[in-house]
Amino acid sequence: MDMSIGLAEAAHGLVGCTFRFHGRDPATGLDCVGVLAAALERVGRSVDAPIAYRLRGGCLDRFDDWASSCGLTEVEDVRPDRPGDILLCEPNSGQFHVMIIGMGLLVHAHAGLGRVVASPLPVPWPIRRRWQIR
Repeated sequence: MDMSIGLAEAAHGLVGCTFRFHGRDPATGLDCVGVLAAALERVGRSVDAPIAYRLRGGCLDRFDDWASSCGLTEVEDVRPDRPGDILLCEPNSGQFHVMIIGMGLLVHAHAGLGRVVASPLPVPWPIRRRWQIR
């Protein structure tokens, strides 16, 4: 199976999980980084997800380093709805949010709703990085 499609399907399988800041276990809760880590693990990738970060004041370099260690490659925005693409968005200055393009929807942890959701495209915030699984 194509790894990108597998990642998109794995992300969709996490919809409904509880939101928890720094959460890494679908059974107890996930944040946006946790959603990506859990989806990667479901497609057979071993992931060491960062936990020492704040809601604001993030650094793109740290995300770049982590993405590389997870086997992700930065790509140009060729097709805005390509399943399995991982997006790093910036909802507010210095606040970053990870989303996975699922099967026509954006899968991400939504703190306000308290769970992992699948939201309609288009992406509501500026995209700072776009990665694909290698």
